[in-house]
Amino acid sequence: MKPRATVVTLPGTNRDHDVAFALELAGAAPERVSLRSLVEDPGKLSNTELVVFAGGFSHADALGAGTLAGLRVSQGIGDALRSFVASGRPVMGICNGFQMLVRAGLLPGSLTHNAGGQFVCKWVTLAAPEPGRSVWTRGIETPFQCPVAHGEGRYVADLPTVAARQAIQYVDGTDPNGSVGATAGVTDETGLILGMMPHPENHVLERQHPRFVRGEATGLALTLFRNGVDHVKARL
Repeated sequence: MKPRATVVTLPGTNRDHDVAFALELAGAAPERVSLRSLVEDPGKLSNTELVVFAGGFSHADALGAGTLAGLRVSQGIGDALRSFVASGRPVMGICNGFQMLVRAGLLPGSLTHNAGGQFVCKWVTLAAPEPGRSVWTRGIETPFQCPVAHGEGRYVADLPTVAARQAIQYVDGTDPNGSVGATAGVTDETGLILGMMPHPENHVLERQHPRFVRGEATGLALTLFRNGVDHVKARL
């Protein structure tokens, strides 16, 4: 039986279909669910095994990227999400979803404007410096690639936090935003929650790479989703 996966959407979300496709490729049965419906009935989380907060521009990034959404997550389903994770089930937040999780207090540090002061959309190369730190990055020993698309993706935290919680790092000089330690993604102390600014859902097939036709498509990001799905399969 395929594990159930929930892709959380908000007004302005634009990558939820891509995330659902990635989860389906990874072996899950995804369902797109609005945050509003989860706030109205947090008990819905008991019917799923994995949660992903998709990226986009929730609430048009009013008051700052992910700010209003983070408040809704914190006040509406914060306790339910903590119970969800305490039961051993994983959560991922991508781009705007990462901003939500940080602003909801579920991940450490903060996210602010890119060092260059501009929105950045480009492909980056990523690595998991400590693969065992998160269930999502387990076993990832080689770099992988995917795009970024954000204006407020610079991760800021003290060095001890970065050393302890960094799960994904920009490598090969591809850091697009000036994050401390070239941090692209962080995990919580359990390793079950992962937040990352790049979009792994947009490189789950080789043909999605811009240099695919030149035979240079390498480093699929599908492994991240497979890791999350495999983790919950082992629990069923």
